[in-house]
Amino acid sequence: MAQGQLKKSKPTTATSKRPSASAGKMKPGPRQIAPKKASLVKAAKLTKKLTSGLVAKTERSLAQKAGHLEMLSGGKKDTKGKGKGDKGKK
Repeated sequence: MAQGQLKKSKPTTATSKRPSASAGKMKPGPRQIAPKKASLVKAAKLTKKLTSGLVAKTERSLAQKAGHLEMLSGGKKDTKGKGKGDKGKK
């Protein structure tokens, strides 16, 4: 036998994987300095208001498309309940 005998490897035991300490923590984002000029404060407020409206509208449309997800409000289940109650009231 020119090659020699095969080396038998020991069976590896499954070790428990410990979650790393940094995996659970979220990295803080970059700090933003609040604007001091009145016009910039007003613009920042308006931007925040418009952004929140867009986010709410997007989530509502996604909930309507998904429908079966209970985590998102505005799905098919929510609209069914509103439709029944609104017909009698005016």
